[in-house]
Amino acid sequence: QVQLVESGGGLAHTGGSLRLSCAASGSIGSINDMGWFRQAPGTQRELVATVSSSGRTNYADSVKGRFTISRDNTKKSVYLQMNSLKPEDTAVYYCNVEVKPRYDITYRPYWGQGTQVTVSS
Repeated sequence: QVQLVESGGGLAHTGGSLRLSCAASGSIGSINDMGWFRQAPGTQRELVATVSSSGRTNYADSVKGRFTISRDNTKKSVYLQMNSLKPEDTAVYYCNVEVKPRYDITYRPYWGQGTQVTVSS
């Protein structure tokens, strides 16, 4: 089994910062892409940022220049540094990691449990 544990959500004021963390554990053979998605009430889950195994990053236009995604392969972790937060960043944030479990030949997507980020105006 593979588990993802997120931490770091909470309440921030407009213009403030938060840092999200997501650690993968369990029967992990290798990890491919890692990323963050978010879902606000009444909306569909949307991509925030991804980082490939080679370190290539991709961001939603709405967060470019404000959010930074990074990963630590030794810790099997992905991070999201969120600066200059806006009320429209309020959502539940989910990490997503493509994992090839041990003794498997296929990469599968795994999701974290979600962490609430609330930005007050």
